[in-house]
Amino acid sequence: MLDYYHISELFSPEERQVQTTARKFLDDQVLPHVSQWWEEETLPKHLATQLGELGFLGANLPTEYGTAGVSNVAYGLIMYELERVDSGLRSFASVQGALVMYPIHAYGSEEQKSRYLPKMAKGELIGCFGLTEHEGGSDPGAMTTRAHRDGDSYVLTGTKMWISSGNIADVALVWAKDDEGVVRGFLVPTDSPGFQANVIKHKMSLRLSITCELVLDEVRVHQSQVLPNVQGLRGPLSCLTQARYGIAWGALGCLEAVYEEALAFAQSRITFGEPIASRQLVQAKLVDMLADHTRGLTLAWRLGRLKDEGKMTNTQVSLAKRENVRAALKGARAAREILGASGITLDHHAIRHMLNLETVDTYEGTYDIHTLTLGREITGLNAFG
Repeated sequence: MLDYYHISELFSPEERQVQTTARKFLDDQVLPHVSQWWEEETLPKHLATQLGELGFLGANLPTEYGTAGVSNVAYGLIMYELERVDSGLRSFASVQGALVMYPIHAYGSEEQKSRYLPKMAKGELIGCFGLTEHEGGSDPGAMTTRAHRDGDSYVLTGTKMWISSGNIADVALVWAKDDEGVVRGFLVPTDSPGFQANVIKHKMSLRLSITCELVLDEVRVHQSQVLPNVQGLRGPLSCLTQARYGIAWGALGCLEAVYEEALAFAQSRITFGEPIASRQLVQAKLVDMLADHTRGLTLAWRLGRLKDEGKMTNTQVSLAKRENVRAALKGARAAREILGASGITLDHHAIRHMLNLETVDTYEGTYDIHTLTLGREITGLNAFG
């Protein structure tokens, strides 16, 4: 692990073991194939069960429903290692654990928890998270998806956009407004009549993550499938806080990957009789990457400890997501520059990480949205709108 300030000395033995296990598995089983999978725009199904067997899905949830129950720092290190290989792989695990398993655990009934969580932890059951809409974007309160009460069921109508794992999911957690305009969460079996997942093609980013449009055409869902213990936007926004926490760690994995690749290339690439690593401008780029990673890892570690202590706030997560993802994106662009023409091919990893990070910088709250969130926090004044 890239660790210039020896932050890993602050990890517990269990946390270090979790990271070691993740890195070995990913280096052996995934990294040799990931560029091909990215180019083919596919996520092999066996990866879900392998990640489940390793305990990496919903890993920071309590053990009572089959999850690993590791610390939030250990969970962050899992996200770090997944994204060091590819953002799409981390995105799959984030959706499964933070966006679907977490709300079921936090807001679901006992029957829902027992039914879904053990199988989701094993990767035997896949979930997706339906919040974003075509026109909504950063304003989830403007959602138009509706859930009309009809006897002991709800009838859902609407469309969700940019939904990861949509067409491979067995259950979709769909957020919709009921007859009173209250946002509720609905666990929708994806084989329900009227449910359709349309794969979004021609993406040039996050190609390892399958992204869909979800169409709900009068999909009938029994009232027992409603999350009973949350109403309003507090539910979906709390899920996003969990996912953003993992992203703050994951982006640093990308930054390590592009830094190590650029450094090795610069040391071996000879021009005008010298390795390009001897050039001042190349060294400046490498130093900026190292400095950004060091700051980011310190930030992520402290955030994880705050989360374990129950002190973490959503705005602290906004700061970490904002800073670490943008730093990783800048680093990936710089690495691509150092690699020159070689950097545009999938024989190297920089271009894949760079393109993936364009999405990571956008979803789960853009850089600008997190800026305004923090600005509102420190000034008490709302600059949205």
